Amino acid sequence: MDAKRMQGIGFAALMGAAAGAALAAHRGPRGAVKGALAGAGAMAAVDAAARALQRPNEIPAVWSRIAASGAIAAPLGWVAGKAGAGPLAVGVAAGAAAGAMGVRPQKVALGPVVGLAVGAAMRGRPPAQVAAASVVAFRTVSQLAFRDPQVTLLADRVPAERLPFVVPLEARTRYVGTGYVKALAEAAGGTYREADPDVGIVADIDALSGPDFDPARVDPLVREFYEHTTRFTLDIVPRWRAWVRPGYLLYRNLVAKPLGQANVPMNLREAQRGMHSRIDTISGADGTVSVRGWIRSFADSGAPIYVGIYTTYRREGRGYVSVGFPLPQANFTATLAPRQRDGGGLRLTSRAGDGQTGHYLSYVDAETRDLTTLAVHGFAEELDVYVEHGELRADHAFAIFGIPFLTLEYRISRKQP
Repeated sequence: MDAKRMQGIGFAALMGAAAGAALAAHRGPRGAVKGALAGAGAMAAVDAAARALQRPNEIPAVWSRIAASGAIAAPLGWVAGKAGAGPLAVGVAAGAAAGAMGVRPQKVALGPVVGLAVGAAMRGRPPAQVAAASVVAFRTVSQLAFRDPQVTLLADRVPAERLPFVVPLEARTRYVGTGYVKALAEAAGGTYREADPDVGIVADIDALSGPDFDPARVDPLVREFYEHTTRFTLDIVPRWRAWVRPGYLLYRNLVAKPLGQANVPMNLREAQRGMHSRIDTISGADGTVSVRGWIRSFADSGAPIYVGIYTTYRREGRGYVSVGFPLPQANFTATLAPRQRDGGGLRLTSRAGDGQTGHYLSYVDAETRDLTTLAVHGFAEELDVYVEHGELRADHAFAIFGIPFLTLEYRISRKQP
């Protein structure tokens, strides 16, 4: 048995020990110790069995993931009980948390309902047991109700060349921020240029040609925007759906701001702070730009909004745009296919269904540079750039499992000399 597998089983045993102790804590210290031993053995056995059955490029079996989520919930329920929460409150909170992690709006709504039912049925039981039961019940019900997977393991420790639709560039610190491209140039080499004065997010829009897109039909203003993005300024108006606002507010404060990445304005008032846009580049010895980092930040504070690395590639006579958003030791990539738009516009979509487009979360091995990549299903986006009454406009729409949740409306104008 290899060291990595042993390490995984050991971690599962520790998780089981914590869960067992929490579940049996109401029986006193001896009961907690016995519970910890039983929990460690049970979770170690579950993990070992799941790993033995796991095939290459597959995530662990769903029953093992359900067991692990219940084990994680038990100590949290014990803590909530010590803070004075009753079974009903613990059940609702545990179900709501599990539903929120499911991301799918239907799961978000289902979580607290299942938690409420379990909490009501387990009145008088220890909060740790209620929390674990609520999470296990929710995961089981949602697995039966929603059969399509949210994520699939696409590749496990493969060379980046095998995944051309993934941008294999990670953040090497916990904070991404507006200095990411400079830090990348220092680590990887190359000539760094901050705020390159006349560069675009793509070198040549002709690289995107294919059966569904003819660059010759694109309006010259749209072409200029893509090939010389830094000639323009952008104003953003975010249109959030009401149901996603509470979750996004939590994500923004706990994740986006500390990370310095994907920090979209919450409302029009925030957007009116203004947005500064620049493209930092890294060039090779021959002067060819190899990295294009489009960095958008709040004009008043300089706090990052987005840090995206833009690349293009071709496959079977079609061109694609891949946008990689660096994360600590990882990257979230959106790969989009070009589509013709009436009036000379260009639409980029992640829903081409051609085995290339989509969204991918990749871990980048710091030593080998190999990728372990998950395909994130259900998330979709379309970027529509067009000319209206002689002015450039862009609509960037996002949806999850077919339900729209955000549209970013851009007004694009040429910079004054």
